[in-house]
Amino acid sequence: MKKQTQSIRIQTKRSQYREHSTPLFLTSSFCFEDAEQGKALFDETLEGNIYSRFSNPSVQEFVDKVCMLENCEEGLATATGMAAVFAGFAAHLKSGDHVVSSRALFGSAHQILTQILSKWGVTHTYLDATAPESEWEAAVQPNTRMIYLETPSNPGLELVDMAMVGRIAKKHNLIYYVDNCFATPIIHTPTDYGANLIVHSATKFMDGQGRVLGGVITGTKELIAPVRFFCRHTGPSMSPFNAWVLSKSLETLEIRMQRHCENAIKLAKALEKMEGVINVKYPHLPSHPQYELAKKQMKAGGAIVTFELEGGFERVTRFTQKLKIVSLSSNLGDSRTIITNPNTTTHSKLPKEDKVKLGITEGLIRLSVGLEDVSDLIADFKQAAKKSM
Repeated sequence: MKKQTQSIRIQTKRSQYREHSTPLFLTSSFCFEDAEQGKALFDETLEGNIYSRFSNPSVQEFVDKVCMLENCEEGLATATGMAAVFAGFAAHLKSGDHVVSSRALFGSAHQILTQILSKWGVTHTYLDATAPESEWEAAVQPNTRMIYLETPSNPGLELVDMAMVGRIAKKHNLIYYVDNCFATPIIHTPTDYGANLIVHSATKFMDGQGRVLGGVITGTKELIAPVRFFCRHTGPSMSPFNAWVLSKSLETLEIRMQRHCENAIKLAKALEKMEGVINVKYPHLPSHPQYELAKKQMKAGGAIVTFELEGGFERVTRFTQKLKIVSLSSNLGDSRTIITNPNTTTHSKLPKEDKVKLGITEGLIRLSVGLEDVSDLIADFKQAAKKSM
């Protein structure tokens, strides 16, 4: 079956009540038929549910769908996207290990590498996403354990050549860990390029309507086993209700992403023509500096557009006050179009020199294009751009 069919048809085994829509398992724990079964479940000679901190049918259904979409063997769901990102690090890194990472990361991932893992004796080397293969390979040290990246990056929409990194990871036997949140498995699957751990903030496009929080990490059976151990004993569990919502949302992920991408490229092209709007970036715009790479490894350009407003933060403030349709929020991946100013929100904690390197200016706008009629969106941006001059 095609993936779109599987995303709809994978579901928890039907109960004696013959329900059509998958049920929601709101339970903290599960009963044993007898003491022998309880013993077998705990010594792992028998697979089954024990406690919803460990596993739950609603959560497992969601995980199974994501594993299918990402071409991965196993996975684990967490309460938030950052819990999943951290679990991937914490389960596999120890004091003395080294991580090679793209510099262009979400603010909280940057804080984990620089402020949390550093306290545990884990070091890292940052590289520009656009660095050539020779620089990526030169960054690998004898104690390097992992390569971590997100592509496209948040917020600058920089791309990393995943096939190139895959060659290096394989050559040096490194864990190849990719944040695929912006692209989703609909636009590209990092496993095609050698990645063996994939992470998502399911809060974003996987939910798609700004309702619940969640994270998910998938990969090989071998690499997920330590993640499962870490999460089982530290408890960043996804709630069954959130998993049920997310599993239903995955049924429409493909068709939603198609509309997101259609709207995004039309709006990006319109923004390029608006007065006072500069440096519009979108992976599938010919003006994007990595356009050829984007066409090679991305089936579509995604839902995120960035641009700058002439006039800095004062202009940003006026612009946001004039918008009539678009939401101002730090979130993204919603059916409703959202803008944010990364300099003062999601990446506000980054040192100024890092912001300069990542192109995070006072006037930068990150735009998550929603599912509204694109003509209405274009009209709203036009009037706001004109009235905020």
